[in-house]
Amino acid sequence: MKALLFLLTLFLILLNPISAIDFIFNGFNDSSSNVSLFGIATIESKILTLTNQTSFATGRALYSKIIRTKDPVTSSVLPFSTSFIFTMAPYKNTLPGHGIVFLFAPSTGINGSSSAQHLGLFNLTNNGNPSNHIFGVEFDVFANQEFSDIDANHVGIDVNSLHSVYSNTSGYWSDDGVVFKPLKLNDGRNYQVWIDYRDFVVNVTMQVVGKIRPKIPLLSTSLNLSGVVEEEMFVGFTAATGRLVQSHKILAWSFSNSNFSLSDSLITTGLPSFVLPKDSILKAKWFVFVLVLICFLVVALVGLVLFAVVRKRLEKARKRALMEDWEMEYWPHRIPYEEIESGTKGFDEKNVIGIGGNGKVYKGLLQGGVVEVAVKRISQESSDGMREFVAEISSLGRLKHRNLVSLRDGISWKLARVLVWKLITSDDRAD
Repeated sequence: MKALLFLLTLFLILLNPISAIDFIFNGFNDSSSNVSLFGIATIESKILTLTNQTSFATGRALYSKIIRTKDPVTSSVLPFSTSFIFTMAPYKNTLPGHGIVFLFAPSTGINGSSSAQHLGLFNLTNNGNPSNHIFGVEFDVFANQEFSDIDANHVGIDVNSLHSVYSNTSGYWSDDGVVFKPLKLNDGRNYQVWIDYRDFVVNVTMQVVGKIRPKIPLLSTSLNLSGVVEEEMFVGFTAATGRLVQSHKILAWSFSNSNFSLSDSLITTGLPSFVLPKDSILKAKWFVFVLVLICFLVVALVGLVLFAVVRKRLEKARKRALMEDWEMEYWPHRIPYEEIESGTKGFDEKNVIGIGGNGKVYKGLLQGGVVEVAVKRISQESSDGMREFVAEISSLGRLKHRNLVSLRDGISWKLARVLVWKLITSDDRAD
């Protein structure tokens, strides 16, 4: 009996190295035999590139050695922990799509898979077939109604189908679980993902690379993989493009079914960035529009100012042209003749308040009836009328005394000549 227990123990000890698997890639060597490439997948500059700018294409990369996924004695699914750094790099002036999947697959190659919305994982006929024996975690940037996708930026757990058993918008939870912060999968930034399976629970966590792993997983769900995975499986990544294209890249990767802290050895600094540079503000459409609008407004404003200046000068010149020589020398008038004529009601005789030696004096109202004035209309019968008119303006215009009423204006209009004073009433004289 003791011999039998010894042999059984020895057998388990010898078997354990076969069951345990640990590997880590801090960058990929293009001559490495540890990664098998399928479709359009390539390794360039130590970066595993699953897809490029090719439309409707699939790229897949698998760890070259098949790994044991079930305990040989109990047939229970072995726990595992994997972490990887990925980016979805968009191309300038190109709509990005579709997504990337971390997967366990029973075989190599890309047979039985389609590009575009099928993400290089399944095709139209085998999607949902239990015989697929595929477990995956998808990072999808297209909301496909065919698979009931929740949005165009989500993470989902897939079992034999692209109808995710559990999914959530891409992002992470604050440590207190109150605030959810979304992350845009295909903005070109590098993201780190942690996927753990233990005690029939799958946890998926993600964060911007270089930052501390969130305490609360993005996805956490009970899942028995016993009927999904086979005794041995291949593990790796698959991605696809359709009419929408983007480059799906893996920058680092660790996997273990015994050491859940192996991901701490991933190098998260000094990684290349794939974020598209922002267009110069000088090339931005809104900036060009605003600049054109400002230039138009400036030109319009300058035009209006010039128009106003020229118009003012023309008006001044026109008025000067209408003025007689005596006005330029003695008294450039300021009150329009029409206003005086209207204020005296056409020099109505009813408004006569006095008669002088060379004309009558009328009472008038100027400035809308506010100011009372006395208007003397020089008689045109005298041949010396203009000479007398100019002489009176010249002498009265120079008189300045507090006891004398100042001349307000003198106007010559066609054959009419008038002098305007402020009207003095009896009360004004008393003052």
